[in-house]
Amino acid sequence: MTMPVMEPNLDAATLKAWARAVDGGPFSSLCWGERMCFDNPHSLTLLGALAAWTDRVRLVTTVIVPQLHDPVMLAKALATGDVISGGRLTVGLGVGGRDEDYRAAGADPATQTMRGMAERVAVMKRVWAGEKVTDAVLPVGPPPVQHGGPQLLVGTIGPKTVRSAAAWAEGLAGTTLDLDAERENALFDVARTAWAEAGKPKPHLATSFWFALGDGDEPRDQVHRHLRRYMNWIPAEYVDAMAPTTGWAGTDDQLIDVLRRFEAIGADEVHLIPTSSNIDQVRHVADVITEFA
Repeated sequence: MTMPVMEPNLDAATLKAWARAVDGGPFSSLCWGERMCFDNPHSLTLLGALAAWTDRVRLVTTVIVPQLHDPVMLAKALATGDVISGGRLTVGLGVGGRDEDYRAAGADPATQTMRGMAERVAVMKRVWAGEKVTDAVLPVGPPPVQHGGPQLLVGTIGPKTVRSAAAWAEGLAGTTLDLDAERENALFDVARTAWAEAGKPKPHLATSFWFALGDGDEPRDQVHRHLRRYMNWIPAEYVDAMAPTTGWAGTDDQLIDVLRRFEAIGADEVHLIPTSSNIDQVRHVADVITEFA
């Protein structure tokens, strides 16, 4: 389950209640994403809070854009989060799709590439391995609880990105807009092949989609409202055109059916992305998915 970090008017009580509800439910992971030019919480600050508010679920960034950060500072922050969470951190990384975020962070748009991301991953892995990245007396710490650092996933929807990430990632943190399981399975096959060719164990395969649960037209309307707000860098008429087929909206039984489709293609996880901060949604989903626990 993903935190409702892209919803308006969030406060500490709402975020804490969601974290506690997810940790107490049948969910395997608690996820959240990163943006700069938006009013979502700062991802690394939120990591510390989520680590303190939860005890069981894995904490998964979906995704952090390393090019928006100094890689040594990012490695230190993530290692700290791994320590506070007791080794429950998984780090999804992506290049990001918004130039405005790069400009706001003072980052170089020329680094908005897989190569730019891989270069920063290499620095972070050196930090987590305890290597000195400067001539300082001591290396940058703290050492992460997980040997070699947190599990790394690549956030992607394209095969080229998957192939290039096989050298450093342990799996995928993908996204499906139209819930086409066959197309997602084709991407999973690219990953399976790339990981095998790299001599690595089979990749962790995760995908995600926006959701709204309920009867009638309201769930689809809820997804539409969310997309209008979240995709504010895209002309509204384009968002309106894609909204009827983007994400998922439906009933309890229909949610089970769609999750079964992704289970059938070998997905290890589906990261559900809420389109409302109403905590009744996460409690409702928790009741629906108990058969997967």
